[in-house]
Amino acid sequence: MNVRKQFRAGSEFRIADHHPGDKPLSSGDKPADQLRVSGLAEQIAAFQDIFYAEHRRKLLVVLQGMDTSGKDGTVRGVFGRLDPLGVRSVAFKAPSTDEREHDFLWRVHEQVPAMGQLVIFNRSHYEDVLVPVVHGDINEPECERRYRHIREFERMLCETGTVLVKFFLHISRDEQKRRLEARLQEGDKHWKVDLNDLKERRYWDAYQERYERAIRETDTDPAPWYVIPADSKTHRNLAIASVMIDVLQDMKLSYPPPNPEYFKIKVE
Repeated sequence: MNVRKQFRAGSEFRIADHHPGDKPLSSGDKPADQLRVSGLAEQIAAFQDIFYAEHRRKLLVVLQGMDTSGKDGTVRGVFGRLDPLGVRSVAFKAPSTDEREHDFLWRVHEQVPAMGQLVIFNRSHYEDVLVPVVHGDINEPECERRYRHIREFERMLCETGTVLVKFFLHISRDEQKRRLEARLQEGDKHWKVDLNDLKERRYWDAYQERYERAIRETDTDPAPWYVIPADSKTHRNLAIASVMIDVLQDMKLSYPPPNPEYFKIKVE
């Protein structure tokens, strides 16, 4: 089965149909799977070199998921070998006062990739149809407007040369609990614990409902969502890397032809 079809959410997405502990790509041997991830990461780096040299398209990767689902780990494990020259990772936090005084996409648009760039959104504009809805800061009509604005925003990006790939890192509540407890117990990870993360667990079911709705409303062929089981860190990276390889191969990347004038230059 095509790996993208295997993880594609689709407009009829139901979160209950996707188990966060699934490992459809695993060989059953964790060290072997880790080696596969490493090999795929090297391939992605090789493709990115051509992508940057080609300099005619843009690539935006969106990582969304509950706290501890592995967004940072994905950036390190899947994209950590890329040449910094053509790559940016953008972490979206709670909007500042200035950002709140503009439309919700204002701060996002300025971070999208330029020609030849691969940009990774660690959280994204989707926070604005999750957190404020769960906490009652916007009503349903406003949420519907935002879904429409997101669809139109992403369509504009795609029509102007951006390849858009969106990943939902699907973690279970029990696995999140284990990871939060581990952070509290490990001295070098205390800094990653945010009291708000612990408080937000009370809204788990509400967030699951809003993720399901947001993905259903914004999964389109030009801007697809991929649902990645994230209870296993190794398999999460293996699945995301596999989808990225499939996307990059489909782009038919090629180095630009040399300028004939270069051959007339004599290097002293």
